[in-house]
Amino acid sequence: MTQIRIDFVDFWGGFPKATNFFTETLRARYDVQICDEPDFVVFSTSGHHHRLYSCPRIFYSGESVRPDFRHCDYALTPHYLDDPRHLRLPLYVIYASPGHLQSVSLANPGPPPRLLEEPKQVLARKTKFCAFVVGNVGRKARQRVEFFHRLNRYKHVDSGGRALNNIGGPIPNGSLHKLAFLQPYKFNIAFENRSLAGYTTEKIYEALLARCIPIYWGNPRIHEEFNPKSFLNYFDFPSEETLVERIIEIDRNDDLYLEYLRQPWFPNNQPNEFFSSDRLLDFFERIFTTRIRPVGARRQTFQLGRWIGVKKKRYQPPAIWNGGGKNADT
Repeated sequence: MTQIRIDFVDFWGGFPKATNFFTETLRARYDVQICDEPDFVVFSTSGHHHRLYSCPRIFYSGESVRPDFRHCDYALTPHYLDDPRHLRLPLYVIYASPGHLQSVSLANPGPPPRLLEEPKQVLARKTKFCAFVVGNVGRKARQRVEFFHRLNRYKHVDSGGRALNNIGGPIPNGSLHKLAFLQPYKFNIAFENRSLAGYTTEKIYEALLARCIPIYWGNPRIHEEFNPKSFLNYFDFPSEETLVERIIEIDRNDDLYLEYLRQPWFPNNQPNEFFSSDRLLDFFERIFTTRIRPVGARRQTFQLGRWIGVKKKRYQPPAIWNGGGKNADT
């Protein structure tokens, strides 16, 4: 295998350089070596350490941040960009990878065997109405906060996150804890914190894994990625009132609820193209084999004093990586 010398910087929460989604995927074709003097560097949004590198820089974010090609040569984000330097990689793909959620395989991103129960068995253990798990209720998240309060007027919605918590305290961080929390609920309010084309995080995917019906708001193109008959899409309804009426109807009619549970997650029952490891590997192969003049090797006009505190040998990332970004909300 061809050896690839690579480094990861400006990630958040103790990002595991040697055993992350990218290294595990790349090892299918390459001998991946993590080193301080790499030939390629992958960076995210939690700092300016990447500016010390003159090799090709690859930007990654699973959140709504757009790439700035003044500071990166290539980018992986959830956005739809018509640019050969960019590859769309929604955050839920990483949440479905073996390294992040052990019960789901990237090569087979459907429901794991332990969740392949008959719909009637699933319904029998749905003893609670609706769950809500968020950590951000700022201005950008106003839509989901207002919807939470509106649905709560029909029947109590359990909020298990840091924000609007009404169950006595937040659930522990991590996908497996969230899945365990969601499983008894019939519905999950799976609203993004912003509505942008392409911006799809882990929320709808985790709700489907827990066999909840996701109530989704966010990416207006979500129907291209997930089967619209398997969830409730805010944008499919003429008003919020009609959406709430539909939720109430499904909640009171077991046959309707079972219709949603029986639906495949993806259009035509085929995982969408973004789960393809070959697609990602082909993009990296083009990066590794194309000779360019990296942005980091070009003359820069910023003041060196601004970056004097950024030292390679002293950089110590925080404790827990969440897969999304410094400002990722749950």
